[in-house]
Amino acid sequence: MSIRIGVIGTGWIGEQHVHRLTSTVSGAEVAAVSDIDLDRAAEVAEAAGARRVDSAEKLIADSEVDAVVIASWGPVHAEQVLACVEAGKPVFCEKPLTTDAADARRIMDAEQAFGRRLVQVGFMRRYDAGYRRLKEVLDSGAVGKPLMAHCVHRNKSIREHYTTEMAARDTAVHEVDALRWLLGEEFVSAQTVLPRKTTKRFPHLQDPQIFLFETASGARVDVEVFVNCQYGYDIQCEIVGEEGAVRLPDPAAPAVRRAGRSSVPVLPEFGDRFEAAFDVELQEWVDRIRNGEALTGPSAWDGYAATMVTDAAVQSLHSGAIIPIDMGDRPELYA
Repeated sequence: MSIRIGVIGTGWIGEQHVHRLTSTVSGAEVAAVSDIDLDRAAEVAEAAGARRVDSAEKLIADSEVDAVVIASWGPVHAEQVLACVEAGKPVFCEKPLTTDAADARRIMDAEQAFGRRLVQVGFMRRYDAGYRRLKEVLDSGAVGKPLMAHCVHRNKSIREHYTTEMAARDTAVHEVDALRWLLGEEFVSAQTVLPRKTTKRFPHLQDPQIFLFETASGARVDVEVFVNCQYGYDIQCEIVGEEGAVRLPDPAAPAVRRAGRSSVPVLPEFGDRFEAAFDVELQEWVDRIRNGEALTGPSAWDGYAATMVTDAAVQSLHSGAIIPIDMGDRPELYA
């Protein structure tokens, strides 16, 4: 039996999810699609053999929709996720879960009242083969207790709508979740440091930025975000332990030797880098729903924690101070 899925939001990521649910993921079918742009929703729905529904609210309430994928604008995620929980429908929500930590608390309260997890957040790096190998090394103890982590997140260029605060909330948020997962602990402070600006940017944008985090055990994490690096999409992560160090592998690519040089290509866009992770992420989500198993992917707590950390980073952006982070107690449902 296939899971009938409704998709809210038909921008780039929403359309990509509709395509992979239709052509790559097994055990699922796209039953309905909605977007505030009705013509766009109709176009994407037709390509998938699905129905266009006039609103997110109607899609969530639709009796022919078993589960929901939310790929809409971030500020509307909270109410859409809450509606899914109220309807008792599993929901996969692209990051951010919410743009306000208090809304994430509302979602966790609703989920706890329901009695089991219904929410998964789209932090796809946990499903990337390289990151999973990295975690296996850390969990094995091969490099000893982690002391430091050094991360790089570079984009070739960015569109003009991108703002300085988005470096934390939309870009570094991936490193925040990945490092919380890899190290198995929460961040307790954040600071944003501003290097000299690149000239290859829009006038309103501070780029690059460096984020400094401390974990509960005292490990230190630095994340460089440079969204106009010009040369490609480059993701790096190294974790240094007491007995060794481990690095995230680069994507497999052929090395070319020519004219006295050896070179390997750098991928141009994030979709190229993490396409397989997106596929694995949605396949595992669908499989657990079909099998009646508990969700094990990034939870509402993970979405809440990421928002708390990136909010602190944005606060530091404006003040320059080290901002303490107090997550509060983790509910038992997410233990």
